[in-house]
Amino acid sequence: MCGICGFSWNDEALAKAMAMQITHRGPDQEGIFCCPEMSLAFRRLSIIDLSENGSQPMANEDESIYLVFNGEIYNFQELREELVRKGHGFKSKTDSEVIIHAYEEYGMEAIDKLRGMFAFALYDRNKKKLLLVRDRIGIKPLYYTFANGRLLFASEIKSILQCPQVERRVNSQALYDYLGFEFVPAPQTMFAGIHKLPAGHHLVFENGTIDVQQYWDLNFQQPGPLPSFDEAVEQLREHLDTAVKSHLVSDVPLGVFLSGGLDSSCLVALMRKHISGPLKTFTIGYKDKSYSELDYAEIVARHCGTDHQVLLLDALNSDYVEKTLWHLDEPMTDLSTVPLYLLCKQAREHVTVCLSGEGADESFAGYDRFKASRMNNYFRLIPGPIRRQIIGRMMAMLPDQPQKKGAVNMLKRFVEGANLDPEGRHLRWQYFLNTTLEQQLFSPSFRDQVSMDPFRQIRELNRKCNATDQVNREIYLDMRFMMTDSVLMKVDRMSMASSLEIRVPLLDHVLVEFLASLPGSWKLNGMTTKYIFRKALAGLLPDKIVNRGKQGYSLPVKHLLRGELKQYMIERLHDSTVLRETMNGAYIDRLIDEHCSMKQNHNHVLWALLNVAIWHDRFF
Repeated sequence: MCGICGFSWNDEALAKAMAMQITHRGPDQEGIFCCPEMSLAFRRLSIIDLSENGSQPMANEDESIYLVFNGEIYNFQELREELVRKGHGFKSKTDSEVIIHAYEEYGMEAIDKLRGMFAFALYDRNKKKLLLVRDRIGIKPLYYTFANGRLLFASEIKSILQCPQVERRVNSQALYDYLGFEFVPAPQTMFAGIHKLPAGHHLVFENGTIDVQQYWDLNFQQPGPLPSFDEAVEQLREHLDTAVKSHLVSDVPLGVFLSGGLDSSCLVALMRKHISGPLKTFTIGYKDKSYSELDYAEIVARHCGTDHQVLLLDALNSDYVEKTLWHLDEPMTDLSTVPLYLLCKQAREHVTVCLSGEGADESFAGYDRFKASRMNNYFRLIPGPIRRQIIGRMMAMLPDQPQKKGAVNMLKRFVEGANLDPEGRHLRWQYFLNTTLEQQLFSPSFRDQVSMDPFRQIRELNRKCNATDQVNREIYLDMRFMMTDSVLMKVDRMSMASSLEIRVPLLDHVLVEFLASLPGSWKLNGMTTKYIFRKALAGLLPDKIVNRGKQGYSLPVKHLLRGELKQYMIERLHDSTVLRETMNGAYIDRLIDEHCSMKQNHNHVLWALLNVAIWHDRFF
């Protein structure tokens, strides 16, 4: 796992400055390559082949091709054997070198042969062509900016900002989208002019121009005869086992995050099949039981015989919030970000690589929003005026309840989402603005600058999706819209902040493609989420784990904003330049008052605004 950066001219001093900003991604080695028309820089976290032979930038034999690479190629040994048979020679045992020789042999088609998580830049000196590639799922990040025929790229935005010619301006459209979805959807970033390379895309820079193309998308068409459900369960077990086993290749200590949920418990059980010695597991919890899964994690740890480490969180230090935002580069208010940051810091004291269960909620339809979408099919049978004017108003009058979920809290959230534009599909229950809030929160001048159509990208993705049933179409939206820029960005940044590599076997693209070929009803069966996943894990884990619902380890932010972070929030929101320029300060005060008096739960909007204020102060 590493950090990469570069640009389309020769400047060794700038290359060093950009690499220095991402030292945390790779504390083990720095490398720089410069030629008249290209500069590449690299920071290494040594995982495979710890020798100097694994150093980057890496070149082929005649130094006509140079590579900087972030990620892991899990099928590199098979590819290496194939390339050796074709006459290629290797000087290292790394997966990085396999990419170079695969490009020599297959050209652009080499990308299709890679199985793993990756973001890399490959410069072909003979063709004077730079190739930037991001993995199919978007597990590893890659950013770029292009102006006046000049290209800069990096694993993190803060690296790009080291170039004096890159102007720092707030992207107003991204700010609007972020406050609703709590992340900035690709290809935008919160910085005007700086872009994310979307998942499953590559960028070619040649003759002073760029060309961004998609090379992979999620296909829901069955490639052959549909297996029976029981056959699919057996095939799923094989895919899960293969994916986890392939992710265990490492020359450094390796562990696993264990929340006690189905996804992480699956990883622990499958790892135990292939690791006979000590297996370290790490979990996080709170005294408030409605936010904690410690008991379930302990059950799995005992069942699998792991060396289990627990991190208990009580008070939250505001310094941690500010540190996480610096590492994120732009606001992203997933409420588990700070806990994950602390968990990664703890794990790094023991291991260099951790497996984690991200991706299963998306590909197996595990989130509550999938159930809410199905319930909404029945809720919409009630006439609209009754839904909005009677039920909606009644729900709005109910005070917030202290627990994380609970019947009242979930019912209020369901009715709020159900009243949003149906074109938002199940993502309405993950969207936290509405027309009334928008009109009162944003200043008139800000509203004039942006398209206040939050679901415009969702409509576009709906047109691209080839799934025919509702559940699979919603899975597509999660995989191609929500997950990459929210969940996976959080995981990459919080782990790399501590120089810890996180691997996500449940997002192995072969496994993901297999799941996409199965009917949605096998994933969401009635109101049972992850139905086929649970069947595949029966017997491997205790029934109490296999049959439990989703909880997660998000931070109890609504309580913190009413308690130890209250004054900090008020001061930050009042002092923020960017909020004064774009928002209605009196309305923000009203939201604070309603939240702190428990009349309403505004934690999503207030936490999002607080993150904007901190981010802007830090980067501007």
